[in-house]
Amino acid sequence: MTYRWMELPAEQVDEAARELLGWRLHANGVTVRLTEVEAYSGLGADPASHAHRGRTGRNAVMFGPAGRLYVYQIYGMHFCANVVCGEAGRAAAVLLRAGEVVDGVELARERRPAARTDAGLAAGPAKLMQVLALNRSADDTPLFEDGPARLLPPDGPAGPVSAGPRVGVTSAHDVPWRFWITGDPTVSAYRRHTPKPRPRG
Repeated sequence: MTYRWMELPAEQVDEAARELLGWRLHANGVTVRLTEVEAYSGLGADPASHAHRGRTGRNAVMFGPAGRLYVYQIYGMHFCANVVCGEAGRAAAVLLRAGEVVDGVELARERRPAARTDAGLAAGPAKLMQVLALNRSADDTPLFEDGPARLLPPDGPAGPVSAGPRVGVTSAHDVPWRFWITGDPTVSAYRRHTPKPRPRG
């Protein structure tokens, strides 16, 4: 089974990201409706992308086929999930930044006891992964077959969409490839990247 966002070329990964808003990701008893995503292109086109300098063992799944999960670890403890897009052989992926827990709320609360509100349960890429109980073992697994997570089409239109700069990247952070459902309370807080000053000497 294929969908339009899966068939868009890699250079239109921003459009694919927009189309993924409102889709639902189900894993381990919890379902999250995607409310915020971030697009990343591939080889030589996007210096913020893991695939900017070419294929490696870590980023190989970004080169397709579309419809698989690319999972990586940050800070040695948190996990982030991306949906692979574009044609096979050209890297493109959409980072899943935030979502609304629409099923399995009690289970999500148990996994994220620090969340002050239900709107904050999956308001960030690592938080989203925590409520879904996913980690690196989900890397390079299918989203429409018998993988640990399943991507489900939206129940209806996502609504108005806003766009803005990306978060947490040192290069090309002003590229407006972060997309979110306008006014949705589950969207993560934006923090502009501030480079650390280099020591003098």
